[in-house]
Amino acid sequence: MNENPTDLIQFLRVDGIVPAILVLVAAWVGAGFLTRTFGNLSERFPDRRLLLSQSKAILRLVVFAIGIGAAVGLLFRLSNEALLALGGTIAVAVGFAFKDLMASMIAGIIILIDRPFQVGDRVSFGGFYGEIVEIGLRTVRLVTLDDSLITIPNNKFLTDPVSSGNAGALDMLVQIDFHIGLDQDLPLAKRLVGEALTASRFAYLEKPWNVVISPVVLGTVPALRLRAKVYVLDVKYEKALETDVTEQVIEAFAARGIRPPVLLHHGIGDAA
Repeated sequence: MNENPTDLIQFLRVDGIVPAILVLVAAWVGAGFLTRTFGNLSERFPDRRLLLSQSKAILRLVVFAIGIGAAVGLLFRLSNEALLALGGTIAVAVGFAFKDLMASMIAGIIILIDRPFQVGDRVSFGGFYGEIVEIGLRTVRLVTLDDSLITIPNNKFLTDPVSSGNAGALDMLVQIDFHIGLDQDLPLAKRLVGEALTASRFAYLEKPWNVVISPVVLGTVPALRLRAKVYVLDVKYEKALETDVTEQVIEAFAARGIRPPVLLHHGIGDAA
C-alpha cells in the first residue's frame, strides 16, 4: 500500500487545529507544573527525594503522551480510512525522517520500564559522571559534579554500558584513597582513617565501612594505598563526605607523623 502524506488532507479537521495546539500547550504547561510541584515536595520531604523524582519522570511522560494523542484526535477524523492513511504516513516518516527520534522515544519508555537507572541516580556513561535529573521522551539529562548539563539521546543507553552507583537508593558507596610510605606505621594509619570515617556527619554508618590496604607504585615510587570504603548518607553529599574525611585524615596524619610515600634508598641517613 503506497501512502502519501497528502492522503491525510481529506481527513484533516481545520476547525481542530486551534484546539489541538491548545491541548499541546496545556500538556507542556502541565508537565512544567508537575516539575515545579515535585521539586517543592522533594525539598519538603528529602528522604523521599528519589521516589518523587522518579514519579515526576513517569507522570511527565504520561502527560505528553495523552496530549499528543488528544491533539491527533482533534486534528483528524479517525475513521478506518484515516487510520490506514495515518499509519502509512507515520511508517514512511519513521523510516526516513524520524527514525532516530522515534528510536529515542521508544528507548525512553524502555528505560522507565526496565529501570537500568532512575532519576536521582549517580551514573557513569560515556566518560561522564553525575546525577540523572530527567528522563524525557527523547533524551536523558545528566548533571555532572562540576554542574555541567549533559544531554544524551535515550537510544544510546540501549547499546552502551551504563553504571549506576546507588540504583535508586539515597545512600551510595564512596571510595577515598590515601597513600603512605612503606616505612610508615600502617596499623596507626589504618586506625586514623577509620576514625575519620566514623566521625564524618555525612557517613551512613548503618551500612558497613572498611579500609582496604594494597601495595601500589605511584610513578616509580612504591607506596601503601589505604582505600576507605564508606556509604554516604545521601548521594548529594558525595563530595562533602570526601572533603570532610580527607581533611580529617590529612590533619591526623600530620599530627601523628604519618608521611606520604618517598623513594627509599639503601643506606639513606648514613654519614657521607
